[in-house]
Amino acid sequence: MVPHVPWALIFCILAICALGVWNLASAARPPHASVWTSQGLYMAVGLGVALMVCLVDYRWIQRMTVPIYVLNILALIALRFIGHKAKGAESWFVLGPVRVQPAEFMKIGVILMLAKVYHDDFKPNQEAYGLLRLWKPLLVVGVPAVLVLVQPDLGTAMMILLSSATVILFGKVRWYLVAVIVAGLLAVGGIIWNDYVREAPEPRFTVLRHHLKKHQSQRISGWLDPEADLRGSGYHAAQSKIAVGSGGMSGKGWREGTQTGLSFLPEQHTDFIFSVWAEEHGFLSCLLLLALYGGLFSLSLAVGFNARDRFGAFVAVGITAMIFWQVFENIGMVIGLLPVTGITLPLMSYGGSSIMSMMLSVGLLVNISMRRHMF
Repeated sequence: MVPHVPWALIFCILAICALGVWNLASAARPPHASVWTSQGLYMAVGLGVALMVCLVDYRWIQRMTVPIYVLNILALIALRFIGHKAKGAESWFVLGPVRVQPAEFMKIGVILMLAKVYHDDFKPNQEAYGLLRLWKPLLVVGVPAVLVLVQPDLGTAMMILLSSATVILFGKVRWYLVAVIVAGLLAVGGIIWNDYVREAPEPRFTVLRHHLKKHQSQRISGWLDPEADLRGSGYHAAQSKIAVGSGGMSGKGWREGTQTGLSFLPEQHTDFIFSVWAEEHGFLSCLLLLALYGGLFSLSLAVGFNARDRFGAFVAVGITAMIFWQVFENIGMVIGLLPVTGITLPLMSYGGSSIMSMMLSVGLLVNISMRRHMF
């Protein structure tokens, strides 16, 4: 097994983790000054969990996929009754000093369940998936996505949908479904134009805007016109872009960032942690961080393409997609290209549930790589 350990992938993971803790030590200012030590502890425990996952034959995990998926669904339902509400969302269980966010683990549960469906349904020489054959994957994705959306946690629900869509496309779908997806994207663009861009007297007809909560609608309008409300809905994005731009090529230096030090950056230890990195370490270090993420993506995909069976391949592709879309959305919102959605940057942002789910994912990738020639 040892010769098949993906050491390059492990190096990328550990390098990002180390940079994350170092960056948090600067980003963590009162009243969150101690979060970087907690992050280090979470990562240490997470590495232990990843090691345990590596030692278990993933065929056993495959057999346990349905119980894992169902337990995650039950945890999301339980949030409606015993969950802790914070920042307008009922997304956490509070267990003494520890907060657990079930939606983070649900992302892995969905990927495992999709992989099992595609593994069990496989028949040689079978045609690509049409609409009728997709009812199982769509059901697997739809139930948890709705449960997360009603918390409300739009960002995590969006990550579940995007990573799942990547897995479904990897499973080969009929051409007309790809056309439907493209048409859907064009329709979303048309709805945004109608609801937020088109000039018309009020009250006017809107498709989606009147269904969104006020803060959700403000995030979209602030993304489309960042300078319209710099003291309100556009504040977070504006401060983030100031921090990123002020870093220049080489940055201001560790703990020397003014936006960070004066706490102008909102949620600078979680959602906007990349802004701290860009301000203090500059453009060149941002390229280094992106190169590490790029290495993580490519090496994770290599695990999937070299997997021994369909279950391992689909799990690896799903985990790669999950990490990619989170990095894409987080950095996109930090530099103002995408709306602010509250998505953390994997292995960099503070958060116990986020770190643990990432380490579980890493353990699965290493597990699949180690056993690709064993059976």
